[in-house]
Amino acid sequence: MDIQSLFGLDGRIALVTGGSRGIGKMFVEGLLAAGCARVYISARKVEQMEATIKEFGEDKVIGIPADLSQMDGIQHLADEMAKREDKLDILINNAGAAWGQDYLEFSEAGWHRTMDLNVKTPFFLTQKLHDLLVAAGKGDHPAKVIHVSSIDGQRINPWETYPYQASKAAVIQLTRRMAARLIQDNIIVTSIAPGAFVSEMNQSAKNAPDAAAALIPAKRIGTKEDMAAAAIYLCSRAGDYIVGDTVTVDGGIVNAALPAVFNDPGGAE
Repeated sequence: MDIQSLFGLDGRIALVTGGSRGIGKMFVEGLLAAGCARVYISARKVEQMEATIKEFGEDKVIGIPADLSQMDGIQHLADEMAKREDKLDILINNAGAAWGQDYLEFSEAGWHRTMDLNVKTPFFLTQKLHDLLVAAGKGDHPAKVIHVSSIDGQRINPWETYPYQASKAAVIQLTRRMAARLIQDNIIVTSIAPGAFVSEMNQSAKNAPDAAAALIPAKRIGTKEDMAAAAIYLCSRAGDYIVGDTVTVDGGIVNAALPAVFNDPGGAE
């Protein structure tokens, strides 16, 4: 058994939305390390995108500015990809938004922006890139689509981020339903649910990593290697039989955190 053939991504073409920073940038670095020929990234902030391109090299990373919260931005990105490539092996729908506000004051604007970017965008971008994904899936390996959900779609968090938590739960179910349809075209859809990683979306891990780590069974926050490894696994031959599932990368928060223990003077029966 050849490990390189199992986990290598030699020559493949990828697109990572929101790939200029945070978890998206971790995906980019991992895909390049595994052998991708080119990784496209999209972002609204051109300066951040250009900095990431400079870091990894213009021959390997190509930026396409796009506001994916709007349908015309989604269409623009799909059109630009079709102009530049005749296939797309890997799509990672990573771009997302969070909005926190008191329950009694929560705004419709915050609700719509979060739900649109986190749920509508992955669906419609994948739809509009369908032909390129189908073209890639005609080869020896299926095309891969990864939706980035969150552990906040699997359990609640302490913050009043209502549409964020609802949207990430929706992404997990959307992954299953899209997987059932797209497997017919040799496109495998899965999801990654990150826990505590340093990013703008996770201020607690960014600003207080030690305090965050104390609440995690693994006693540390996630690293870029943890996130890159999950993506490489799902995108490579190693993940070809994983269909519609969500891989939780969180150091055990969801599945291995023990509940609080209360003293019981009477003892258990």
